[in-house]
Amino acid sequence: MATPDGPDGSDDLPPTRWETGPKGTYAERFASLIAEGADVDGEARLADALVQRGARILDAGSGIGRVGATLAARGHDVICVEKDAELVAESRRRYPGLEVVESDLLALPDLDLGAPFDLVVLVGNVLVLLAPATEQRLLAAVRDVLAPTGRVLVGFHAQDGPTSARAYPYAEFAADVAAADLTVQHRFGTYELAAPSDDYTVAVLSR
Repeated sequence: MATPDGPDGSDDLPPTRWETGPKGTYAERFASLIAEGADVDGEARLADALVQRGARILDAGSGIGRVGATLAARGHDVICVEKDAELVAESRRRYPGLEVVESDLLALPDLDLGAPFDLVVLVGNVLVLLAPATEQRLLAAVRDVLAPTGRVLVGFHAQDGPTSARAYPYAEFAADVAAADLTVQHRFGTYELAAPSDDYTVAVLSR
């Protein structure tokens, strides 16, 4: 995979809130939940329902790879992109058959990822852990790798998220979506399609 200058595609890109803030125990927490057999597949179940069989899916900000791996196991063509080198290493160790590209998400248009994607999965608080004032930029980058009928599954804590996350009210998110020439097709409060909530945003976007 080709990347911009720099091993992780991050040269001249601003540091994210994830990088500059306390990371907590994200990787350990999910590894423990997986080991205990907990249900951690809510995002993947909804993503799977949004596409046809054998879809091309980009897991953007893939963490330890749990969502991408579940979708790959269901027969989809999945590519993961993750900037954190430790999480990349853990995902490659845990899911050796999963394709993981180490890169900043803002560099998506410069990556050689192949054909456009039927779905981009942008969950796990990725949007609220970006570098400040880069939300529209990332949404536009995601739009540029979508197939004409492709969609984006987004999920984040609108408030009371991880320690280093920003508050991101739905109205502000919706304005950024529109500025990136995307449309909110559906809005929910959970991955099980509960009613919209001020606390957590799950949205399906399209061109």
